[in-house]
Amino acid sequence: MFAKNVGSVDRILRIVVGLVVLSLFFIYPDASWRYFTLIGIVPLLTGLLSTCPLYSIFGISTCPMKKV
Repeated sequence: MFAKNVGSVDRILRIVVGLVVLSLFFIYPDASWRYFTLIGIVPLLTGLLSTCPLYSIFGISTCPMKKV
């Protein structure tokens, strides 16, 4: 469906950051800012799917180049 444009290091960082930010949602259940932590879904999904729509728009790719 989408071209893969997220490399392995970028992918791991996105997954870790997404999980850390989402964990704040559960760690601080009474915080007034807790719903802002749901933004962690974005890096988590882009890391799991190995594609980033913004990278596609700007023509960026962190995937290694294919050797010909």
